[in-house]
Amino acid sequence: MGFRLEGIFPAALLPLLLTMILFLGPLMQLSMDCPCDLTDGLKVVLAPRSWARCLTDMRWLRNQVIAPLTEELVFRACMLPMLAPCTGLGPAVFTCPLFFGVAHFHHIIEQLRFRQSSVGSIFLSAAFQFSYTAVFGAYTAFLFIRTGHLIGPVLCHSFCNYMGFPAVCAALEHPQKWPLLAGYALGVGLFLLLLQPLTDPKLYGSLPLCVLLERTGASETLLCS
Repeated sequence: MGFRLEGIFPAALLPLLLTMILFLGPLMQLSMDCPCDLTDGLKVVLAPRSWARCLTDMRWLRNQVIAPLTEELVFRACMLPMLAPCTGLGPAVFTCPLFFGVAHFHHIIEQLRFRQSSVGSIFLSAAFQFSYTAVFGAYTAFLFIRTGHLIGPVLCHSFCNYMGFPAVCAALEHPQKWPLLAGYALGVGLFLLLLQPLTDPKLYGSLPLCVLLERTGASETLLCS
């Protein structure tokens, strides 16, 4: 289930670094639009008072701690070891995210109940959310298998909840559009380039899920090496 000490430091650091590289464009956009400079921003981030305020904010706790931990525990740590021996790692990576995407359909009920928009736009928004949560779920499933740890997917999930979906339309209308678009392209390019090296199983020790499959007689070499 990904709870182990072997390789825990690279498992916490490298997947998060990889995800931040993917979000290079949005991070540049956030930095450009932030009214404070880097020094002031770091002071706010490192201030104990700021963390105390966050820890008493139920919405922050839900989005940054509870949801990432519980969702990754259920859909990665619990579901993948159950599916993989039956389907193999590849199909399991793409099956788990479907359940993960469907689990977010409760937002439809909330929006319909409070009539926050038209029915058509609500279902269109739900379809879009299902699509990107499924893609994200496949990514964190890939991280879980390749690192053998739960901590990486949880931290990446928390980071993505904080960042939200990249505001590409806002970037296209930004006064510094071209540097931002270059940042978006560079982030995606570096992400694709570093995806395999930074998730190399040799960095994280033995992979419990791959060991489980070996014991059942399954042969999975692509994701386990």
